[in-house]
Amino acid sequence: MKNLNHGLVKRKKRGRLAIAGVALATLVIANCGGSSSSSAGSDSTARELIVARDMDINSLDPSRTYCDTCQIYMSAAYETLIGLDVNDPSIQIPRIATSWEANADNTVFTFALNSDAKFADGSSITSADVKWSWERLMNIKGSASYFLDGVSSVEAPDAATVVVTFAAPNSAFLAIVSSTYMSIMNSKVASEEGSAIAASGADTTDLAEQWFFTHSVGSGPYTLESYTEGDSLVLVRNENYWGTPAVFPKVTIKQVKDASAQLQLLQNGDADIAMQLSFDSISQLDGNASVVATPKDSYNYVYIALSPGAKGAENLKDPKVREAIKLAIDYDGMIDTTVAGNGKKQASPIPNGFTGSADLALPAQDIEKAKALMAEAGKEAGFSIDAIFPNANVYGVDFNVMMQKAQQDLKAINIELVLQPVEWAKWSETIKAQGIPVTAVYFAPDHTDSSQYVQYFGMIEGSSWAKRAGGGAAGTPLSNATEQALLAKALAAGSDAKAGLYTQLGQELINDLVILPMVNPQLVLANASDIEGMHYSACCNLELGKLTLKK
Repeated sequence: MKNLNHGLVKRKKRGRLAIAGVALATLVIANCGGSSSSSAGSDSTARELIVARDMDINSLDPSRTYCDTCQIYMSAAYETLIGLDVNDPSIQIPRIATSWEANADNTVFTFALNSDAKFADGSSITSADVKWSWERLMNIKGSASYFLDGVSSVEAPDAATVVVTFAAPNSAFLAIVSSTYMSIMNSKVASEEGSAIAASGADTTDLAEQWFFTHSVGSGPYTLESYTEGDSLVLVRNENYWGTPAVFPKVTIKQVKDASAQLQLLQNGDADIAMQLSFDSISQLDGNASVVATPKDSYNYVYIALSPGAKGAENLKDPKVREAIKLAIDYDGMIDTTVAGNGKKQASPIPNGFTGSADLALPAQDIEKAKALMAEAGKEAGFSIDAIFPNANVYGVDFNVMMQKAQQDLKAINIELVLQPVEWAKWSETIKAQGIPVTAVYFAPDHTDSSQYVQYFGMIEGSSWAKRAGGGAAGTPLSNATEQALLAKALAAGSDAKAGLYTQLGQELINDLVILPMVNPQLVLANASDIEGMHYSACCNLELGKLTLKK
């Protein structure tokens, strides 16, 4: 990657206005674009906005990107066809599309595009761009490609119409379209200047990923200025934005790994937003009228994953061993240790509050049963196993602290976790190349339908975690045909039947003994008191284009 050393200039400390309330709704999905008028227009005098966070960027290529920071970037530089109402996520609202419809069995979806919608270079967004963007996502076969599993065709019968046809019902698709990973690219610029490819085989022939680290080709309120790995992501206002212009002329997301360092920057006036403060740090803000920080419930969670198919994971192939590991964990202690009690236990990979999560038993420690299972598996003497995980703090959870707690708990059943914290890039490289026996990861909603959790975590064909764990394909030990059948029924079902089907699916995901949810933490998002518009969005994480200065 080209090193873009733009240099961050230390900002002068500044006085702030009186405290403003913060709305941190957990499933608040705001409109990421499309409005033509608002009182919150661009302000040429507004200061640069500084966001402090530990960036988990895996890519800036819209077809390959998949991370929390990626959601922030994508919602700033790109746009989707439809969005969801801020106050009611069941209500779909226009973005690039003005209207849409599904046929009776949810196999054909038709979108009408807004003729006013334009890319940052001033060119109109057409159906050809939508077709190209979605076909590229499918054919790149990145982490978010599963969104389009089952698509038979994406057609552009005219410049303003897009028709998507599925081989089987997919009632989740309109929710999926609201995800930032379904954003639309300027196909002409991406293909001609970036040599990006959308055709079949793009997963091996497309070499445009590096180009996207220095270029954006979207229609959002911001464009990419520079990205320096391990340092910063810099965005500048799109002066040709077809919707409501962004207030801040420049936004810098600054790499700040440590929660204490984020807090200090915020307190000193050297950052406007800190996204990963620890719960302990909130008390340090008491009496500081220049900063607002409020914890709220979330749908995010962190988990430990067991991958029997990974190199060095032979001991995990016996489900009795994996169940023993699950039973050895002190979940209440884990929540106390990681987030000072500011979180919840979670039954399955379908998070608390999502359809299918309500009626499942929460995990509980049972050391005696865990020991008995280890003995039945012939592993009473125990073993040592590698735990490679990102050296990161996500949602206020320090992965090092979480894995140290797991290491301590597993000693009771004679399992030694060999902890190996690594940088995100190294983690990604390792898990792709050989898998990882035991790891720690996180998940935030990509959209509002529970299908995403089965498609990503289920032991079914095409699932990301089936590939990582060594299962999914028919005939493999971890293949779960019941999950595949139940998912098909859920995607064809009406809203009344979905809850029961996703509850069954949640139990099947529990039975796989691959994904072990550890903590469903509350969120801490802190900001300078003169910043307004701080809605934490499930589709977009933090919508930079919606942020304004208090008058």
